[in-house]
Amino acid sequence: MKENVLDVLMYLFESYVDTEEIPEPDQNELRLELAQAGFGDSEIERALDWLDGLTDHQENLQYGSLTAHGTRIFNDFEHERLDSYCRGYITYLEHIGILSPPQRELLVDRLLALESADIDVEQIKWVVLMVLFSQPGQELNYARMEDLVFEENSGAVH
Repeated sequence: MKENVLDVLMYLFESYVDTEEIPEPDQNELRLELAQAGFGDSEIERALDWLDGLTDHQENLQYGSLTAHGTRIFNDFEHERLDSYCRGYITYLEHIGILSPPQRELLVDRLLALESADIDVEQIKWVVLMVLFSQPGQELNYARMEDLVFEENSGAVH
């Protein structure tokens, strides 16, 4: 079974998003659960590193003065990894108020950390949910994003 880091992250996210379980399981418990679910050791380690990066970057990223009138310019590496549709979707989420500029930067950082050759909008949606879920006080934006994800996925197939 060929799994990638996002598959592992989505499994964890779906398993723990609605639980009231406190304290959260430690990394050894997560490793065991993920191995029992059939994920490979390298994907498990990369996913746990990705999650550590999510919390580390929230604490360590420093932002200059942010303005609602600023424009995000993507660098060459970001252009290679995020096609115009992906960049447009990120801009759209910021424009409608689901993402703030610092959250957008965290999102881009975590998308690039997936090390996936082909990032698509579906992956962006899941990572946005993970970013918003990981931040206190983002329940409304999380619910709005969740509505977008499930509204767009429930459409009729033509």
